[in-house]
Amino acid sequence: MPVTEKEITEALERLALPDGGTLISRDMIRALALQGGAEDGGTKVSFVIEAPSPAIAQHMEPLRRAAEAAVLALTGVASVSAALTAHGPAPATPPAPSLKIGGHPKAQAGPIKPAGVARILAVASGKGGVGKSTVSANLAVALAKQGRRVGLLDADIYGPSQPRMMGVSGRPESPDGKVIEPLVAHGVTLMSIGLMVAEEKAVVWRGPMLMGALQQMLGQVNWGQLDVLIVDLPPGTGDVQLTLCTKSELSGAIVVSTPQDVALLDARKALDMFKTLKTPVLGLIENMSFFTCPDCGGEHHIFGHGGVAAEAETLGLPLLGALPIDLETRLAGDAGAPVAIGDGPIAKAYAQIASGLVAGGMA
Repeated sequence: MPVTEKEITEALERLALPDGGTLISRDMIRALALQGGAEDGGTKVSFVIEAPSPAIAQHMEPLRRAAEAAVLALTGVASVSAALTAHGPAPATPPAPSLKIGGHPKAQAGPIKPAGVARILAVASGKGGVGKSTVSANLAVALAKQGRRVGLLDADIYGPSQPRMMGVSGRPESPDGKVIEPLVAHGVTLMSIGLMVAEEKAVVWRGPMLMGALQQMLGQVNWGQLDVLIVDLPPGTGDVQLTLCTKSELSGAIVVSTPQDVALLDARKALDMFKTLKTPVLGLIENMSFFTCPDCGGEHHIFGHGGVAAEAETLGLPLLGALPIDLETRLAGDAGAPVAIGDGPIAKAYAQIASGLVAGGMA
């Protein structure tokens, strides 16, 4: 008999925490996933332990190892991978950055292309809420797993989400006041305005300051040698999109949409924007394409079916992939460990998209 989530939960329930409670009673287990079965030589189990704070996480390595051992001892388990993460408050007195982000853009002699960056690839959507940032983070991780040197620029100035999704909370430094040193997570070089301000702090800027911030994060960040820099754009067709398309050497764009008609209406606007700005669209991704019921195994098309595929066919563009809506993706993103890190069905779907981009010379 294959191992069940209940058996795993019961095994973890037996591990007591030093200050009382267990990993289960304290709700510290995230992104529990089971792959394979008896025909594969056993089940591969992965999960994330989320500590209450970074300080506590520093003392939880023995508990992480004990959790792996407890699950590995269950009948039918072939391997166990437990990651340890934490989301606590930032240090009380973080070092102040020596370089201010934002302000009016500076005059450019020509389009920006960061030194050492081979390609700049934008991930866009016509509207918010379609999972564009989730796709950006997981696509970056999937490309890095395939040996590509990848950067991820969070250009959603008003709603930066990549620091949380990639599990980083440090503050980039600028020792000389000119060049910003980015952070690295899961093999991906990362820069976001969310790393420069408190997570709960609103960015209240007019358009010129957005343009100036994007110019800085493109041209003043030490990106190093990259095969591809993925830019997670904000939703819509505004200042950031216009600046990126006209002020940088953008290699191409990917448009993300859900299948529903109201999302496709806005996706068409994004496609028209790239056409107007003479930016090649490399393909479309249908996100939240379907939901597989964990109880009955039935496939449900919550947001409609095939809308993005039909749009891609009409426009003569590739459909790069169709991604499901599922709990694992959400939990993994909230825990700062993108689902593409693993080897489950969703990770394989992102790996397939990444392989297609690499094979096509686009990443």
